[in-house]
Amino acid sequence: MPQHAATTPRAKKSLGQNFLQDANIARKIVNTLRIEPGDMVVEIGPGPGALTTFLHDSPCSRLVLVEKDNELARVRMVEGKARATGKQFSVVLTDALTMPWQAFSMPWKCVGNLPYNVASPLMWEIFSRAQGLERAVFMIQKEVGQRIVAAPHTGAYGALSVWVQSFMRPRLEFIVPPHVFFPRPKVDSAVLSFVPHPAGTYTFSPDALSWTLKRCFQMRRKQLGSILKANGSSPELLEQIGINPQCRPEELSPARFHTLAEAWFFSGKH
Repeated sequence: MPQHAATTPRAKKSLGQNFLQDANIARKIVNTLRIEPGDMVVEIGPGPGALTTFLHDSPCSRLVLVEKDNELARVRMVEGKARATGKQFSVVLTDALTMPWQAFSMPWKCVGNLPYNVASPLMWEIFSRAQGLERAVFMIQKEVGQRIVAAPHTGAYGALSVWVQSFMRPRLEFIVPPHVFFPRPKVDSAVLSFVPHPAGTYTFSPDALSWTLKRCFQMRRKQLGSILKANGSSPELLEQIGINPQCRPEELSPARFHTLAEAWFFSGKH
């Protein structure tokens, strides 16, 4: 405990901060990002710099840190300038949830130890808005990671599963135990990698899909026919697009959700 207190900034509970203390795991996370010469890399929430150290040593040509904590952002900026690695380097002091991710149109990669309390909404935003994203590696709560990679017909499959899998191919890379953080979280973490689907894999309206997922999974125990009826639409719409009205939300694949979203949202009855 004393050695952690001497080397690690005080974690702020309001920001969901749990600082990674294991250099081997930090190196493994950065290696999972598969950084190549010339890459632009964005790190979300660098904190005390566990991942940042290895990012500075990587062959990326541009490194951008997004940090909400004013003091940690200042320290990372001073540290980055001191290293003078020849990279383009910058620190953006802001809340990642408010970043205009759609502005990142050039190819880039993203990595971060995401605070548990914002991981889901942050990934929801990034994956749907960042057109130039080539690969991402995030450490998140294990349970959330399991939900993201869940398949239809399972209890973990839900709106987040469909949303992320509609834009990306997620892969659970490895599990990280609580004891490598300070302060220790009460649950395991998971490191996931994300690669976008090839262009043309799916064609759908993100607005329509988001609208549909929220209504379906708010009533996930109900049959789809009942869900449509409760929202003022006719269950006959499902039969018209080849979906059994007796199915429940967790039974539909992402592709089938895209079909449902297009038909339901644009039917004018929402």
